[in-house]
Amino acid sequence: MHHLSALDALFLQLETPEVPAHVGSVSLLEKPKGQRGSFYPRVRKHIESRLHLAPLFSRRLAFMPLDLANPIWLSGTVVNLDDHIKHVRLPRPGTPEQLDAAVAKLHEGMMDRDKPLWQFAVIEGLQDGRVAFYSRIHHAALDGQGGVALAQAILDTSSTPRAVEPPGGNAKPAKPRLPPTTARMLSAAFRNTVAQYTRIVKAVPDALKLAGAAGAELLSSSQAKKAGAPSEQGTGLGHLADFKPGDSLQNVAQSLLKKIPGGIALGPRTSLNVAISGERAFAGIALPLAETKAIARHFDTKLNDIVLAVCAGALRRYFAGDKAALAKAMIGGVPASLRAPGDTTQSNQVTMMLISLATNIADPRKRLAAIIKASTRAKTLTGGMKSLIPTDLPSLGIPWLMSVITPLYRTAVATNRIPVVANLVVSNVPGPQMPLYLAGAELKTYYPVSIVTHGLALNITIQSYAGSLYYGLIACKQAVPDLRDFARHLQAAHQELRVLAQEPHTPAPKRAVAKPAPRRPVAKAVRKPAAQTEGRRAVTRKPKTGNTMADKPATRKAASAKTLTRKLTRASPTAKKKRA
Repeated sequence: MHHLSALDALFLQLETPEVPAHVGSVSLLEKPKGQRGSFYPRVRKHIESRLHLAPLFSRRLAFMPLDLANPIWLSGTVVNLDDHIKHVRLPRPGTPEQLDAAVAKLHEGMMDRDKPLWQFAVIEGLQDGRVAFYSRIHHAALDGQGGVALAQAILDTSSTPRAVEPPGGNAKPAKPRLPPTTARMLSAAFRNTVAQYTRIVKAVPDALKLAGAAGAELLSSSQAKKAGAPSEQGTGLGHLADFKPGDSLQNVAQSLLKKIPGGIALGPRTSLNVAISGERAFAGIALPLAETKAIARHFDTKLNDIVLAVCAGALRRYFAGDKAALAKAMIGGVPASLRAPGDTTQSNQVTMMLISLATNIADPRKRLAAIIKASTRAKTLTGGMKSLIPTDLPSLGIPWLMSVITPLYRTAVATNRIPVVANLVVSNVPGPQMPLYLAGAELKTYYPVSIVTHGLALNITIQSYAGSLYYGLIACKQAVPDLRDFARHLQAAHQELRVLAQEPHTPAPKRAVAKPAPRRPVAKAVRKPAAQTEGRRAVTRKPKTGNTMADKPATRKAASAKTLTRKLTRASPTAKKKRA
């Protein structure tokens, strides 16, 4: 019996038919040579032989009496594969568009919480003869460690599946376990709550250190305001008295966000930031990983920044006719892991960074520079607070509270009463670069399929695999009916950056400095001896303007004649008598 963490349970508590909280993927498989007929029986038999290798396959939820606390996981559940592995055949001709529509339909709706929270589908009938494999797993059940365990269980690194020992050797299959009694579940809930409070108390010293750092930041922000900094830069949270009882929720939220140190920029309100329906649209594109890495090297930045720049370029193209959407920079919600090195606990440990996508900047080079700056700032902020962001909290009464908040949130989004903190979600996940195999068939592609929610009608998740970056786009069909057009905009944005990266690297332009005008050549002045005469001060005459280099010989001759005349005059007897 294992309690769900607060974050894991949140994916259940916020789930509605319009917002199912499962994540998944779709891959195209190259069938093994000699494979004839349907590939579905082979996949089913392969997975059945490996159910015991991952706990996710056989555990289900058990809810607390009266929903007093978060639910628990019960292991050892008997799995009926008819409920979990589906067979789908596309109508002819089996185009990529038909496959995308089938994936979108499979991704709709909530899974049965009375069964283990996973489903697979084998999709056949594609016009190129390949087979698609779709999976969906509830986010409450699938964390980073669970995902690794799942991949290791069902996938191989060669076309020949590895030998796997059956569960328990020759022992008989275990009988299904009975659910725990009400008294036992309540006792476990209280023990878990006490443990959570103990962890909170232990974290107080670190929280006080953070509070001290925040106080210093508030002081520096206050000093900055006195120095004339704009109020949007943040001036602390000490202005709650400014709010009046009649202020709207939106005005209060926006004011509070502006008063956070450093400020939180809000995105423009677009067609992506609406209350969503349960219909989905899916599209995917593949971009060369080597090209993306080359672009990152050229601009001396991280691959993730290039991915964000590609998404930003696509957004500018998609909203080209909407001036209001491009008047402000759109904000990307980027998930970031909080898992410490060596932590192998199977629970979600993630937070969300808010990064400006600089979609208000037309120049792609300047836009990328702005994204790099915003991304670096967000990573620094998240890294400094990583150890203090909670992923688990006491859960007594939380399910009651969330049952009230969830419908209110949808209403607030539908009536535009919630500030646009983020416009869409962009997630980049590193994956294996070697080919993987399922039941002997090679995975040729790997497109992620994630979650959309009220206010965030588009999710772009990127997974690297075998030399390519696979962009998986999932959206509310009503909000983004032309999702395949958006996918083409991603390709165009990548091509734009690739062309820029092929240009010679030029440093940032420096401030222009006016150069002095070239001086005209001027004839040098003739140096004359200091003439000393009785009662007169010697005067040196300036050469006449307009002399050229050709005038110099004549000038020198004239000067020599005058000097000789003065010497002869001084040497004459008449001059001697006058001096006497």
